Amino acid sequence: MLGIAIRQCRPTDPEAKGLVERANGYLETSFMPGRAFTGPCDFNVQLTQWLARANTRHHRRIGCRPADRIEVDRAAMVGLPPVAPAVGWRTSTRLARDHYVRIASNDYSVHPSVIGRLVEVVADPEQVTVTCGGQLVARHERCWAAHQSITDPAHAQAAAALRRSRIQAVTAPADTQVEQRRLSDYDALLGVDGVVA
Repeated sequence: MLGIAIRQCRPTDPEAKGLVERANGYLETSFMPGRAFTGPCDFNVQLTQWLARANTRHHRRIGCRPADRIEVDRAAMVGLPPVAPAVGWRTSTRLARDHYVRIASNDYSVHPSVIGRLVEVVADPEQVTVTCGGQLVARHERCWAAHQSITDPAHAQAAAALRRSRIQAVTAPADTQVEQRRLSDYDALLGVDGVVA
C-alpha cells in the first residue's frame, strides 16, 4: 500500500541494522536531552524543528547534507494512498466490575451500565473511545502519563447510584416473619419428658 517492505532482523543483532541504530543513538544524544514533551503532537513539532537544523549539517555517510538530497528522494517516492491508514490500537474486551479499561498502563472509566458486556476499545494518539453494541459509552482525551486513572464524573455518579440500588435490593425487608418451634416439640422429638433434674 505504501510501497515499502518490512524486513525483520534477528533480535539482539544491532549490526544488521546499524544505520537505523546509529540514527536512534543520534536522536537520543542530540535531540532528547533537556527536552520535555506533553504528548506525541508536541514531540513531532519539536522533532520537525530540530530536523530542520540537523539536516543542514554535512553527513559523512552520504557525503552531503540531507537537505540537499530530499528532493531527489521525494521524486523517487510513490504517492500516499488517498485514504490515510488507521492509526491506533483497537481491541474488544468484557467490561469488568470496576468499569475501567486499561490502555498503556492508564485506566479509563466506562459507563457502568455495560458492566459484564463486550465493549470495543479504540485508542488513537488523541483520544480513547469505548463502544458497546455500536453505542458510545466512553470518550476520554488520551493520557500520555503513566499509571493514571481517568474518570468521567458522570461514570462515577452512575456507578455510585448502581451500587446504592444493588445494596437496597439485597437488604431483606424488616417485616419478614420466621417460623419458631415450641421447645416442647424438641422435647417430644428427643423423648425427653421436660423435667430437668
